[in-house]
Amino acid sequence: MSRIQSFPPIASTNSRVLVLGSMPGVESLRARQYYAHPRNAFWPIMGSLFGAGRSLPYEERTARIRSAGIALWDVLQACVRPGSLDTSITDEVANDFAAFFATYPTITHVFFNGSKAETAFCRLVAPGLPEAGRAFARLPSTSPAHAAMRLEAKLQAWSVLKSVSSRPRRVRSDGRSARASG
Repeated sequence: MSRIQSFPPIASTNSRVLVLGSMPGVESLRARQYYAHPRNAFWPIMGSLFGAGRSLPYEERTARIRSAGIALWDVLQACVRPGSLDTSITDEVANDFAAFFATYPTITHVFFNGSKAETAFCRLVAPGLPEAGRAFARLPSTSPAHAAMRLEAKLQAWSVLKSVSSRPRRVRSDGRSARASG
């Protein structure tokens, strides 16, 4: 089996929210695009929330989510995985999140696209990261392998991205940026 590599992050200096997958699937790796599988619910959800639906060219979709303050990346930089199932992943190497968060310090919320992204992050990344006041939460996987949940229910859960990314920032008493509550 050969080692596969993830993509560079999609982010901007105004990113407030980071969505983390585990590792791109076979279709995504082939297309060199995040969430390229036609049955993956990610882009339909982004279409409903931010006007970044699958009908747009990939570059336009990514531009729209970046302008909405959303960044995309994967927990894993490399791994061995036959096929696309997260359960088949072995020999994991995490991305450099210390450097990423130093480059994008405005990220205040991290959302995991499914349980594999969350467990890999907690095991491989979190122990080495300094506490920085970021909020972390798992969302239901957008993968077609997670067919037990309907698109409408996934959309409802993922709608938290819209509320978090659009909240105004406030300045804390120590002069650093913080999220407005509510």
